[in-house]
Amino acid sequence: MSGLPPLVEYPEQDSYRAHFERVYCVEPLVTFDGVRVRFRKGKFWHAFFESPERNQVKSRFSFERARRVDWIKAALEDSAAELYVGWDRERKRYDGSRRVAVVSECYVVVIALKASDEAEFVTAFPANDRTLRQIRSSPEWSGKGKPPIR
Repeated sequence: MSGLPPLVEYPEQDSYRAHFERVYCVEPLVTFDGVRVRFRKGKFWHAFFESPERNQVKSRFSFERARRVDWIKAALEDSAAELYVGWDRERKRYDGSRRVAVVSECYVVVIALKASDEAEFVTAFPANDRTLRQIRSSPEWSGKGKPPIR
């Protein structure tokens, strides 16, 4: 990727929500490899809120995450993104229906595949070094819309 879009600057949460819904929730976004990703309005909370401390409920709006709202589209359309199999925290195993993309060294976008060419957006965030090490220790994604592990 030659570069990510500029950060989006709004004074309050409602403007970011409207931006997210306008850009992502009207029509599916198509990834570089043809997967149609649908975005639900409720995913705004998951993508743009954070916990005050690790393993707590997400309760605080994150301007740091929200300013990167346009990076989601750029990441999903980037054919040079690093792609990995997602981790199921509850089952403590890799989940071949989850695809994790890493771009620009530290920005992460997660989608959940529903079929070989359809998915739903799960979340996106700038990752810290620990999280990036965990993601990069996962199996690499092996192909278009074909979950490698079930």
